[in-house]
Amino acid sequence: MKIAVVTINQPSLDSACKLVPFLTEHSVDVYGKKDLKHNLEKIELYGKLDDILPTAWESYDAIVCILAMGAVVRKIAPLLKDKATDPAVIVINLGLDKIVPLLSGHLGGANELADKIASTLPNCINFISTATDQTKTLAFEMLAQKRGWEIENLKALAKVSNRLLNKQRVKVATYPNLFKTIPNKDNLELVDFEDVDLDTVVIDPSFVSTSLTFRPKIYLGIGCNRDTPLEKIEESVKLFLEKHRLKMESIGEIASFEAKADEVGLLEFTKKYNLPIEFYNKNAINALENAFSKSASTKFFGLKGVAEPSAILASEYRELLFKKEVYFKSVTVAGAI
Repeated sequence: MKIAVVTINQPSLDSACKLVPFLTEHSVDVYGKKDLKHNLEKIELYGKLDDILPTAWESYDAIVCILAMGAVVRKIAPLLKDKATDPAVIVINLGLDKIVPLLSGHLGGANELADKIASTLPNCINFISTATDQTKTLAFEMLAQKRGWEIENLKALAKVSNRLLNKQRVKVATYPNLFKTIPNKDNLELVDFEDVDLDTVVIDPSFVSTSLTFRPKIYLGIGCNRDTPLEKIEESVKLFLEKHRLKMESIGEIASFEAKADEVGLLEFTKKYNLPIEFYNKNAINALENAFSKSASTKFFGLKGVAEPSAILASEYRELLFKKEVYFKSVTVAGAI
């Protein structure tokens, strides 16, 4: 993380000098007043907090303040925008033995950063006030962040979290294999997408919803005729994504049969969009027990398929969402999560 450590006087700067060695895995800038003593290689000098905080707010992932919490609250109040974009703000005392993640505990990473700092500093106590952390209740936004899911309709999160804290039922519209991987499912109920309402949590790459929604990555299996050019593969993928309301950024990985490992057009496509690609052999494909769409690869290679099984093998949850589509009589595309 890129961290700003903000001090306001000699005692807080002394504490910052002691803190910095514990932050070596991060990129750290220390801010302090001029004419104060320190042993740092570099220090960012400032006159007033109001001169540096607006810029720091936009430039850093986290702001660690060694000053009075009340002063921090007053100074950052005008800068608050959204829990999805505000940086982590942490307050730590002069003795470096008490730390408080003040803002953006989950999405901004303040709770996690404070935990790491507290675990390395001698006798440091982390005062986390987030209810889900204290009660070990599922925090959907943290789950999404760890798994790389895009979050939509974030304003609905508070209501969902409160229901979980109150041990009330929360409906989740997703797929069985994915649902199984969610921790702390005591008050969660897996429902069909046709039962989605405003209180339902949706976990799907493309389902249109106004409730709290998480977008896991889609994994595309691609089959193609020999020497299919980049342009046809690219257009095929774009048509597939458009049909299923997906974006190029939704793709987690491309997959195919190992015989396509030297397919120039396919390799050029993945390079152009900086997408990882994985190739699977006949044994891995035919070991799948799924029922796949009819495929020409059965005749030529003795395979159960290419696009659909490759998508499943590459995916995180082994759920085939979109069966293969055929484009230009030469490219097949399927999608799984």
